[in-house]
Amino acid sequence: MMKWLKSKRKKNRDSNVGVSTDPVIITRSEHGVSRKNIDEPALKVLYRLHKAGYQACLVGGAVRDLMLDRHPKDFDVATDATPEQVSKLFRNCRLIGRRFRLAHIHFGRHIIEVATFRAAHGELHEEHHDESGRILRDNVYGEIHDDVWRRDFTANALYYNIADFSIIDYVGGAEDIANKRLRLIGDQETRYREDPVRMLRAIRFASKLGFTIDDSCKQAMLELGPLLGEVPSARLFEEVLKLFHSGHAEESFFTLQEYDLFKYLFPDVVKQLQDKTTAEFIRLAMQSTDDRIKLDKPVTPAFLFAALLWVPVKELTEANIEAGMPYAIALQKAATKMISQQVRHVSIPKRFTTTMRDIWALQSRFRNHSGRRAYSVLHHPKFRAAYDFLCLRANAGETNVDDCRWWTELQEKSPEQQQKIISAQKGGPRTRSNKPGGSKKPKGGNKADTDSGGNR
Repeated sequence: MMKWLKSKRKKNRDSNVGVSTDPVIITRSEHGVSRKNIDEPALKVLYRLHKAGYQACLVGGAVRDLMLDRHPKDFDVATDATPEQVSKLFRNCRLIGRRFRLAHIHFGRHIIEVATFRAAHGELHEEHHDESGRILRDNVYGEIHDDVWRRDFTANALYYNIADFSIIDYVGGAEDIANKRLRLIGDQETRYREDPVRMLRAIRFASKLGFTIDDSCKQAMLELGPLLGEVPSARLFEEVLKLFHSGHAEESFFTLQEYDLFKYLFPDVVKQLQDKTTAEFIRLAMQSTDDRIKLDKPVTPAFLFAALLWVPVKELTEANIEAGMPYAIALQKAATKMISQQVRHVSIPKRFTTTMRDIWALQSRFRNHSGRRAYSVLHHPKFRAAYDFLCLRANAGETNVDDCRWWTELQEKSPEQQQKIISAQKGGPRTRSNKPGGSKKPKGGNKADTDSGGNR
């Protein structure tokens, strides 16, 4: 892969920070990035900036993905034009941000993000960082060789120059892409302290791209994980979505545990992972989410959050029942307590916690196979999500597989047949006395035969 790279000589690289004093220029004939694979709106922005006399480069993950023969999700542009100068060139431009001043160029629903080259803060360093070293404001403009220091990983610090279609590489990023290696630019501890979320970005890129995290990055992550506790929970919610809703949730889940970062996101879940059944249930939930994304099916954060917090909620519910509470109230109080504890670390918007509560509450109701109760379950707005949840529990061995099979077969019938089947069933156990765990799957039992499709 990338045979052209072998002909390039390494230039004066500082072994401590992995940055070259002079860039390697990879000419058009030496790389495989083609304008045919760059979205038209991004090309329009690049060309207009260039014709106006500004330096304009495609940058970041877009260049990385194009070099890996992947289609980028976003196309970001870096330039020496200030945000105000960019705004004058594009009527469809909107300036956003305070910490990072950016220009968003709108083409219908498509947005091209344009950032001005940034420089280090120098003497103003203390005014732009908090006591832990986290960046608070970052609007000091510079040139392209300054801007490379503002990037996080070498693989994301390549610049595709629209002027001559070359790729500019200051940090050995092309070599790292070829070797599938993820390296942080600069001093590891300083960069993670500037923005602790870089640790989660490392996990995401490694999981998504199949890269190996460099040993120096790895050691720093193991030591600085507690810094994630200083990141606003709302921002961590967005990062968790990127980790688990980008088609590589299962791999991200395992890598977070490998680098001991999962406990800072879901502290109440960590001890539960020691149980093989619980670990398998969460793994299946991650796998199911990945499968749905690959099939372009809808997913909701509520499902994965419900899966992650299910066992702690179930245990609290059982403790409340033993204290004399009716099941419905026991579950409600357990859910409220667990959600309130979780949002201190990773926030969960109310629109998702409402769905989580519905999924949890329906689990015991699936044991009703007759009468109005069964019919109301079948027509509940969150039936499909709760049904998928039930079958994942059954496949993990966390509950009896029979309920999943019964509801699976029922859905295959016509509405008339469903009514007859439900009416013919004799009364089942009362919901109020049920515990959420149910019976365990018997040894040698088959997995639940379920299609985890449907809109959840």
